[in-house]
Amino acid sequence: MSKRHGGKILADQLAINGVRRVFSVPGESFLAALDGLYDHDIQNIVCRQEGGAAMMAEAHGKLTGEPGVLFVTRGPGATNASSGLHVAMQDQTPMVVFVGQIALTDRDRGAFQEVDYRRFFSPLVKWAAEVETTARLPEYIARAFHVARSGRPGPVVLALPEDVLSAEADVPDLGPAQRPEQPVDPATARGFLDRLLAHERPMVVAGGPGWSAEAQADLEALAEATGLPVAVTFRRQDYMDNGHPNYIGDLGVGMNPRLGQRLRDADALLILGARMGETATNGYTLIDPAQPGKTILHVHPDPDEIGTVYQPTASLAGPAPAVLAALRGTNGRVKDAAWTAQARADYEAWQVPQDTPGAVKMEQVVRLISDRYEGRALYTNGAGNYAAFVHRYARYRGYKTQVAPTSGSMGYGLPAAIAAKLQHPDRPVICFAGDGCLQMTLQELSTARQFGADITVIIANNGRYGTIRMHQENHYPGRVSGTELFNPDYVQLAQSYGGTGHLVTEMDQLAPALDAADRGGLHLIELRLDPTMLSTTRSL
Repeated sequence: MSKRHGGKILADQLAINGVRRVFSVPGESFLAALDGLYDHDIQNIVCRQEGGAAMMAEAHGKLTGEPGVLFVTRGPGATNASSGLHVAMQDQTPMVVFVGQIALTDRDRGAFQEVDYRRFFSPLVKWAAEVETTARLPEYIARAFHVARSGRPGPVVLALPEDVLSAEADVPDLGPAQRPEQPVDPATARGFLDRLLAHERPMVVAGGPGWSAEAQADLEALAEATGLPVAVTFRRQDYMDNGHPNYIGDLGVGMNPRLGQRLRDADALLILGARMGETATNGYTLIDPAQPGKTILHVHPDPDEIGTVYQPTASLAGPAPAVLAALRGTNGRVKDAAWTAQARADYEAWQVPQDTPGAVKMEQVVRLISDRYEGRALYTNGAGNYAAFVHRYARYRGYKTQVAPTSGSMGYGLPAAIAAKLQHPDRPVICFAGDGCLQMTLQELSTARQFGADITVIIANNGRYGTIRMHQENHYPGRVSGTELFNPDYVQLAQSYGGTGHLVTEMDQLAPALDAADRGGLHLIELRLDPTMLSTTRSL
C-alpha cells in the first residue's frame, strides 16, 4: 500500500461508493480533491454559483435516490450553498457536501473566510462534521454516505481543512456504504390495510422519500385491488399515474378545496412515507393536531419522524415502498365505492381549465404541454404562483417526472432541469419558472450550455413577485410595495448564451416554439402574462 494525499483518498472513496457525477464551484481550499478527481471517470459539473450547484446536487439525489455530491469552498462558497441544503433537508433528499476549510494550523484565529461549519450547518442538515486527520477520511466518508441515506434521508456536510486534504496517509479504503435494511412484516402491513378498510371514509396519502417506479406500480395495484382513493403530498404528484381512476389529487399549495374538505372528512388515513406537515394540512387546519378526529396509520422510515405533529393510532417505522411490496396480492374492498368515485370526479372537475385574464393563459399553456408530451417529459419548477398552474393542470404519468422543491425554494427549477437533463439526456426536460424565480439562478444557463444540457425553459413573466403581490393584496390591498420587477430581453439573453429565445404574446405562438425546442438546443420561451392574474382562481 502506498501513501496518497487526502484528495486522492477522497476521490477513491467516491468511486467506491458508485459516484459518477459531482457538482461544484471550484475553490483553492480543495485543490487536492480536484486533483484526486482528475484520475477518475467522475464527471465534475462546474457551476456558476454555489446555490445553483447545491440545487443541482439535490435534484440529482431526488432523481436517482443516491446522494447528490457537492463540492464548495469555504466562507461565502459554503454559505451560498446553504439554500440547496435547506431544500435537501425539507425534501428528505440524500446529499453529501464537501466544504473546503482553512488549514487546521490557522483555526480559531479568524483566518480568511473562516467559519465553524459544525455550528453553522447543524440546524440545516442531518450531520455536520470536520475531518481533522487524513487517515480518517475513509471512515468519515463512509459515515456520510450512510447517514445521508438512512432513516429520513437528508444532507450531510463534511468540512475538509486544506492541510488535511493535502497531507499524505497510508490508509486502506473502506467498501461502499450499505443502505440499511428495514424489512416489513407482511402481517403487520396487512393489519394496517384491514384497519383502514374497516372505516367508512378511508384515504391513502402517499409522499416522502425512497420511492421508485416499482413502488408506483405497487401503489396503483393496491388502489385497484381495494378501491381506495389515493392523494399525494406537495410536489409528489408523480408517485401515481394521474390518469389512474383512484388518483384524487395533491395536498399542496393551491390544492383543490374539495380535496382539502375530503381530507377533513376522512375517518381513516394510511399515510405512506409523508410527514403530513403544514402544506399538506393547509396550516394544520384540515386536521387538528390536538384532536385529529380520525384513525391515523403512519408509515415512515424514520421512527423519530412519527408523532412529531400528529399522534398516530398505529405506526410502522419502515419505508413506504416496502409496505406496498408486502401488500401485493392482498384482497379487500372499500365499503363505499362512491367515496372514491366522487373524489376522482372532484379531481377531474378541478382539471377543467378556469379562464384567467390575458391573451396568454397559463392554464392553457400547462395543459397543452402536458398533453403534448404525455408522460415523456420531465418537469421542474421552483416557487411562485405560476407553479400553482403546474400543480393543478399538469398530469404526471411516470415516477420521477416531477422535480420540484417541497421546501418552496425559488430559483430551483433551472438547476434541477440541468441535473435532470444530464441524468436523462434522451428525454425532454422542461423547466417552468417565473420571472422572479428564474433570475435567482439565471447564471446557470452557462452551465447548461457548457455541459450540453438542452433544456426548455418556460418563463412565466408577469413583471412581479406574484406570490408576494397576492399576499400583499390580501393584507394591504392597493398598496403596492417592493414586489415589482424589471426583466431582461429573454430572447436576446437566450441568444447570448448560444441558445434560442421565443416570445409568446398569443397562444398560437406556443406550439411553434415547442416544435423548435424539440429539435434540440437550449430554448427560453417567454410568456407575456397579464399582470392582473394572481393565481389559478384570483385576479386583480
